[in-house]
Amino acid sequence: MILTGPEITAAAHDGRIRISPFNAEQVNPNSYNVRLGPTLLTYTEPIIDAHRPNPTKPVTIDDRGHVLQPEELYLGHTLEEIGSDSFVPLLFGRSSVGRLGLFVEITAPIGDIGFHGQWTLMLSPVRPLRVYPGMKIGQIMFFVSLGVIDPYRGKYQDAAGPQPSRYWRELHKADLP
Repeated sequence: MILTGPEITAAAHDGRIRISPFNAEQVNPNSYNVRLGPTLLTYTEPIIDAHRPNPTKPVTIDDRGHVLQPEELYLGHTLEEIGSDSFVPLLFGRSSVGRLGLFVEITAPIGDIGFHGQWTLMLSPVRPLRVYPGMKIGQIMFFVSLGVIDPYRGKYQDAAGPQPSRYWRELHKADLP
């Protein structure tokens, strides 16, 4: 079951969902609009290697916006910190942003129960596209879970700003302290 807008609002007020800052104008019939934060990361090497950390370069989006280029992966983030210890969150791009040719979060839309923080967004434009900080970029929905909850305690907990992949840590878990 998916939460309706009024239930998202009620859950945000009673603590079952954390959305900070919360704005009632961003509540939809069955989702909550999230906004683009002011920082983007891009990988700086021509080849991204899944077996090691990859260097990134931060870009700050100012009020004039920033033009995203095709064939480039941008890691953005939600302005809002979002999480729930009760519901399963799913984040998708907004259809109006998709109609501009921007793919948002197409490979990893599901969040874990117990994750709290800003969500990293994978942004990929079809054509050059200017984006702005604070623009409504996606929408998050909350689903009722069934069964015993084992909350998320992973490597991205309490994320602030865009987070590059830490997949390499899984591969080298035995080598890490």
